[in-house]
Amino acid sequence: MVSRHRLQLICSFLGRRLARLRSFGPVIGPTKTRDTAAGAAGAGLALLMCTVLIIGAGVDLSYGAFLIAPMGATTVILFALPNSPLAQPWSAIVGNTVSALVALGVHQATRDPALAIGASACLSLAAMFMTRSLHPPGGAVALTASLDPAMLDTLGLIFVLIPVFLGTVVLVALAMLWHQLNGRVYPFRQPKAVGPHATADKAPQQRLGLEPEELARILADYRQSANLGVEDLARLIAAAEQVAASHALGAMTCDAIMSRDLVTVRPDVRAAQVADLFRKHGFTSIPVVEKGGVLLGVIFQLDLIRRARRDSMRANTSFGAGMAAIRRERSVGIIRASEIMTTGLPTVVATTPVASLMPLLADGGAEAVPVMQGDRIVGIATRTDLLSAFVRSTAREVQ
Repeated sequence: MVSRHRLQLICSFLGRRLARLRSFGPVIGPTKTRDTAAGAAGAGLALLMCTVLIIGAGVDLSYGAFLIAPMGATTVILFALPNSPLAQPWSAIVGNTVSALVALGVHQATRDPALAIGASACLSLAAMFMTRSLHPPGGAVALTASLDPAMLDTLGLIFVLIPVFLGTVVLVALAMLWHQLNGRVYPFRQPKAVGPHATADKAPQQRLGLEPEELARILADYRQSANLGVEDLARLIAAAEQVAASHALGAMTCDAIMSRDLVTVRPDVRAAQVADLFRKHGFTSIPVVEKGGVLLGVIFQLDLIRRARRDSMRANTSFGAGMAAIRRERSVGIIRASEIMTTGLPTVVATTPVASLMPLLADGGAEAVPVMQGDRIVGIATRTDLLSAFVRSTAREVQ
């Protein structure tokens, strides 16, 4: 009979061994089906198009070197990891090309296969580091060349220009086109984009108080500059800060902060009456509902201003004339609520955690979020409500 104590020791030993085996399991999170399909389809089409273009260019195919195996690895990185520093055009094109040049140089220096393989791998990696063009398939390019000295004797510099340089350029160009068609940004490093208000300021949730140089220094200090870009690090920090801020709100739900006594209008109400309601109540948003409180849309003060501006530009008149048209009371040309309301807004329910409102009410997003019960609006949550919730939560923590 095995004693209870010994059985516990055995279980503890096995548990520690199993825990160590977890490090050999997958560390990459599951991907979305759309991203999987887009990456796989893009990679396949890119290699097909690359082959067709190179053959169409009249390349001598007598040696069969119009496309080499490392191009498949480059394709995986370009289409599956477009945000990675290793996938950017400079890394891909220069990394593969300098590796091919190194392999050709080693081939000219020695014909010993074993020495050529080791030297090519070593020197190609050093060359990629020196040119800041680290691209893992570059090592495979150097190895491919070293394993086939007869090919280098036949093609020489053509090997560097045609299957490597030209092939990588074509793959990068196709990746740029493919990612643009799928709504992704590639190359990832772009000129500074305007903020949500068409100014140079970033959205508040993206203002970290850290300069790009400081973020780059963090990546360098932790030896992560080859794995993560500055932009990605900034996004991760911002997302982590937002999650941390949401923890301060605890289990608070929308029904604790939403406005319940709503002032609503019907879709056929005149815009002039809507403007009067804004002035009377000081609201920034007014829901548009039909019978039974069914939500159709929301009118924001900005909707009135945009409509006045659009009408004045069409009529070639002043902005004041456009605002006057909104307040017109004549039966001809009256603007109705249904014509200026915003539709398709994100909605929540009363039991939705307040923290979920943060991305919805972020600057540049919605100014207010309707709280629904079925298709009826039962409340509305604004940025002011969210700010008040944060203040109350912080005050309780201080106490």
